[in-house]
Amino acid sequence: MVDPFFRDTFSTQKVREQIITIFVNTMASGNHIQKTNAARLLEAAGVPYGLIPYEVDESNLAAEHVAAELGEPIGQVFKTLVLRGDRNGLFVCVMPGDMEVDLKVAARISGNKSCAMIHMKELFPETGYIRGGCSPIGMKKPLPTFIHESALLYDYIYISAGVRGLQLKINPEQLISFIGAEIYPL
Repeated sequence: MVDPFFRDTFSTQKVREQIITIFVNTMASGNHIQKTNAARLLEAAGVPYGLIPYEVDESNLAAEHVAAELGEPIGQVFKTLVLRGDRNGLFVCVMPGDMEVDLKVAARISGNKSCAMIHMKELFPETGYIRGGCSPIGMKKPLPTFIHESALLYDYIYISAGVRGLQLKINPEQLISFIGAEIYPL
């Protein structure tokens, strides 16, 4: 019997076509889609997920582009933002792709008086990830993580798998439990 989570993973024609194209191209070149650190961690913990490839546009790393490539609503494609608070240091906000983080709310829920996004040049040294490929799973050090409450409206959401061009399709409740995140109206 097929798990409904995985049955739905390839439900849209556009995603099926993309996967077939990528599969054919990678097999022809002798390559295959490699699991990322985030995927290996989920697998080791027994958390079900799907790896969904998409075509990267280096000039447009926005979540809107990813959602369009996946053929999914932008509210279901989440971005991972890393912020620095004035009191407690780094923390992570996982937001729907069409939303911006409210820095005042983010500061308050993270126990800070103020906060700001970290500079792009800090992202890799602090997390091990690059812009457009930052996952809330498998960062260099576990960071306090806050996920937007709208994630719970869906059976699954998309987050970066840790590299550009690959998304994790995952049940939000299982993601929250796995990374020890908190839900907030960011």
